[in-house]
Amino acid sequence: MATICFYQDTRHESPLLWIRDVFNIGYISRRKDGMSELRINGYKRVGIILNELFPYFRFKKIQSQALLNACRILSSKKFSKLSKKEIETLVNLVIIIQNENYITKKKKTKKELLKILGLTP
Repeated sequence: MATICFYQDTRHESPLLWIRDVFNIGYISRRKDGMSELRINGYKRVGIILNELFPYFRFKKIQSQALLNACRILSSKKFSKLSKKEIETLVNLVIIIQNENYITKKKKTKKELLKILGLTP
């Protein structure tokens, strides 16, 4: 599953509502901590919104490009039909996204990801 979230203080959530309404995509939830989030799920939907909004991003451009590339691969066919090369490309994209995240815990190495996907002995 691919998911992107846009967060905004609930008092100023109108840009999130605008994105949802203009693109007719995603859903808004209001959290108890005073934040609203627009969540967009699915390879195709995430790919559409990333492609449309990418020129306007000021932050997370590297992650966004990697996720957009992964969405293109994953929306083209079922995971079970992907070639070994396509899966290796996805693993490389996951590593790029991980390396751009601030959180250092729970990151998997390329070797661990390849083993999970059955691409190493």
